[in-house]
Amino acid sequence: MRYPAVAGRFYPAEKDVLLAAVESCFLHELGPGLPEYKGDTRAISGAIVPHAGYAASGMNAAHVYRRIAEDGLPEAYVIIGPDHHGVPYRAVTCSSDFLTPLGPCPIHEGIVSDLREMIPDECGAHRFEHSIEVQLPFIQFIDDDPKIVPIIMGDQSMGAAEELAAAVKKACIGRDVVIMASSDMAHYIPKRDAERLNGIVLDRIRMNDVGGMYSAIRENRISVCGYGPTAVAMLASGASRIEILRYSDSWDSLEYDIGSVVGYGSAVMYR
Repeated sequence: MRYPAVAGRFYPAEKDVLLAAVESCFLHELGPGLPEYKGDTRAISGAIVPHAGYAASGMNAAHVYRRIAEDGLPEAYVIIGPDHHGVPYRAVTCSSDFLTPLGPCPIHEGIVSDLREMIPDECGAHRFEHSIEVQLPFIQFIDDDPKIVPIIMGDQSMGAAEELAAAVKKACIGRDVVIMASSDMAHYIPKRDAERLNGIVLDRIRMNDVGGMYSAIRENRISVCGYGPTAVAMLASGASRIEILRYSDSWDSLEYDIGSVVGYGSAVMYR
């Protein structure tokens, strides 16, 4: 079992308090409202969702989870998060179930088994990483029986993204999944600059232009922390259309330091 690393910091550690916190992300003025129904169309094949503390980015993230709930719940959620702790892997999965204050969140054993033929399986590498963990209470909130495929991406280069996307596609053949990129956007810059720079990145994502996204980030030195997972989701999801659901920043949610904000973007990809 992979135990929580950031419960009590990024989100509440008590079950009832956590459930209330997730619900409040949907109901907040920056949120989308609670899902009105559970659909079965299953047109969504990928998503981009932020991974900061719930008070900062949970309302933005809720836009993705409402859309997934109303589209239809998948067989598995493939969650690709960037490495914040220096793991010694280009990409690494984990074959242990994840525990949250809402209970166990099991892995999809079939997909993880196939995936470990192509990338390492080392649960110790996941011990401290929050970018996957913070997504799980949201998934458990909308899905009573979720299965996950956790992947930390250490090397976020274009070549590494193409390799990991190919591995994910191969492991998911014949399975109904949503490939989720966990990513925050530009970090600790003035709000006006963040809106401009993050807008450039979101335009490239909306156009499904992976190379253009890399060029924009490199040329403008934009500190997007999960651009590699975003590229993998774009490449592996088979998206024919990408919809940006919401952009916000830490000033919008916390009203703290307008001169040094972090940006958050949510998006869904349609097959």
